[in-house]
Amino acid sequence: MPGVVRYRFPWVRDPRGNLAVGEFEKEFPFRPQRYFIVSGVPSGATRGEHAHKKCHQLLICAQGQIRLSVDDGKSRFETRLDQPNVGIYIPNMIWCEHWQYSADAALLVFASQPYDPADDIREYSAFLNAVGAAG
Repeated sequence: MPGVVRYRFPWVRDPRGNLAVGEFEKEFPFRPQRYFIVSGVPSGATRGEHAHKKCHQLLICAQGQIRLSVDDGKSRFETRLDQPNVGIYIPNMIWCEHWQYSADAALLVFASQPYDPADDIREYSAFLNAVGAAG
């Protein structure tokens, strides 16, 4: 899907444990202003279910696994996140949902802006109108 990019960050495997690393200025598509972690999601629950007018995000499943879908109003792409060195970049004006969280899942999200509830589009029909895809 145009604009949505899968990033693979270095993953150093060592007998003492593994290390996934990314450098903000070198490998990220934006300079993060905020992060949050989604965990403890009940079985069957769906998170996300919105788009941002301006904010960009990079999602990394730091532990466990989740299913993720992105939608630009014309097409939809679905994938599984299950490696801490893989991230999905979600530009603004892309609808995103995530579900099927494993019991141990921890989704790390880096955002390009501080939290602003006015930036969220939470109704899918409003999103389709905003991207000119309703019809």
